[in-house]
Amino acid sequence: MGTHRRWADLSRGQKVAVGVVGAVQITLTAAAYRDLARRPADQVNGTKLAWGIALLVNWVGPIAYFLDGRKG
Repeated sequence: MGTHRRWADLSRGQKVAVGVVGAVQITLTAAAYRDLARRPADQVNGTKLAWGIALLVNWVGPIAYFLDGRKG
């Protein structure tokens, strides 16, 4: 396998990039959960429970919800 890099081994730019990507992922997931919680069940393709679980899948879940989970 490959060698693992530690946080201390990353350059300042790499640390910033990791932070930005993490913040975007958290924001995307939070926005999807907020929309799911406020949207009536009849405006969601599938069940709200299933989408709530799907949103736990990093990147894929929230993007899939915004692309296919909402009606109208």
